[in-house]
Amino acid sequence: MTTEEIKLNVEKALDEIRPFLNSDGGDITLIAIEDDKLVKVRLEGACVGCSVNQSTMKAGVETTIKKYAPQIETVVNIA
Repeated sequence: MTTEEIKLNVEKALDEIRPFLNSDGGDITLIAIEDDKLVKVRLEGACVGCSVNQSTMKAGVETTIKKYAPQIETVVNIA
């Protein structure tokens, strides 16, 4: 899979997640993909101060991204 295909798949994953975040007043933006293995995102809006944003990152965001792009190893939130 090319870098561009990985990016498109990560964006598809974020599009799947976004409605759930939007319903709680939040959002997510793709910041970067490094070495085709590390995804950097930024949680926005209500997600910034949310007490469960770390579990959202692992259970929701990272799992969904890996479903679309299995070669991704890590997803981190860049504040």
